[in-house]
Amino acid sequence: MEQDLKRLGWDVDNLATPVSAGDIKPHACFAGVVYFPGLSQEDLRHVETLIIATGIPIVGVVSPECLHNDEVRNVIANLCCGFLVEPHELEELDSLLRHAARLGKLQQEVAAGPRNVDVAEASPGEYEMVGSTPAMWNLFKTIRKVAAVDASVCISGESGTGKELTAQAIHERSPRAAQPFHAINCGALPDHLVQSELFGHEKGAFTGAVQRKIGRIEVADGGTLFLDEIGDLPFELQVNLLRFLETRCVQRVGGLEEIPVDVRILAATHVDLEKAVAEQRFREDLYHRLNVLQVKVPPLREHPEDIEILARYFFKRFSHEKPDQLKGFSSEALLVMRLYRWPGNVRELINRVRRAMVMCDNRLIRPDDLGIERRNLPRCSMTLEQARDIAERDILLSALGRNHNQVQPASKELGVSRVTIYRLLEKHGIPRDLS
Repeated sequence: MEQDLKRLGWDVDNLATPVSAGDIKPHACFAGVVYFPGLSQEDLRHVETLIIATGIPIVGVVSPECLHNDEVRNVIANLCCGFLVEPHELEELDSLLRHAARLGKLQQEVAAGPRNVDVAEASPGEYEMVGSTPAMWNLFKTIRKVAAVDASVCISGESGTGKELTAQAIHERSPRAAQPFHAINCGALPDHLVQSELFGHEKGAFTGAVQRKIGRIEVADGGTLFLDEIGDLPFELQVNLLRFLETRCVQRVGGLEEIPVDVRILAATHVDLEKAVAEQRFREDLYHRLNVLQVKVPPLREHPEDIEILARYFFKRFSHEKPDQLKGFSSEALLVMRLYRWPGNVRELINRVRRAMVMCDNRLIRPDDLGIERRNLPRCSMTLEQARDIAERDILLSALGRNHNQVQPASKELGVSRVTIYRLLEKHGIPRDLS
């Protein structure tokens, strides 16, 4: 077979001996052949691992007897892009290999871009904040600005939008990046433990205080303390936090010593603090102390263009959890995700994608695998012009995302002038300041 393929012009690497995926050097046009007759059970397991690890399109050659072997049948059905049963014509194998090679080349091009859906992540240190829309660009820019100063920051946004990730990104870009980052959920602590958790206590301060405890504020000395769901902090304890923000000193429960602490406070909430102040559920003076700088994390429905990018990003991140045959999302699944309102925002998207990856029995994830029922999707009709506008806006945003928001290379990629790009930005309400 090797000699026959060489005569047909194929550059053949014979991997008859056991090799690892790292030994294979794929190039621009690459495919593989597995000759199944005579393989032992151990050989089959090695071949299966190799095919999965390399991702190279494989053509299988089998004997009629091989097709009675369940393990061979599973490998061919799930991992091969085609197969031939002996005896076969050499031209048939050549044709299948050419199809496989074209497929392999296309897969490598899609993986490398530029036509691939880009994961336009924030710069290193901004963790897993992913997006390529104006809403996310503005968030990334705001993070960089507020990180440069040492004032308190109030981060607002719906549940699941990534407020803690935003806080971590601010910390990582601040002068305190080398110091500790501590997060505490004010809504998850019993009322009688909040003060001890934040400020600490001395031994014997109350029943059960058998030893001294250092509070979260004191532990974060030199670094950043993130107070999640600050709106759930009991009203009677808010004055203690206000006093710390004014004096920058803590006093442990049961203690008399004023302990100076240098820590930056970041607070987050999903509730409207201004409304809570008006209803006297949150202290106005504490609100103004915390709300020196503001960061608003947009809900997912406000930047639906990022849904596909996020879905593909998390599919890749959790790929070790999926069945081998699962390759991605169907077009219908991507459309349904775009139409869905995502009340749980990015957290819900992650959960649905991970669940679909585990439970899917097909090669592509479908709407049913995501658990999104079509009858729950908004029904709306649109004109052809509206559909064109949506497509035009998506293509424009994708091009800008691939080119780091630079107009000149984006216009070159789309084959239009810079003036046209600026006109489209204005038409679709996209900010012109994309730096």
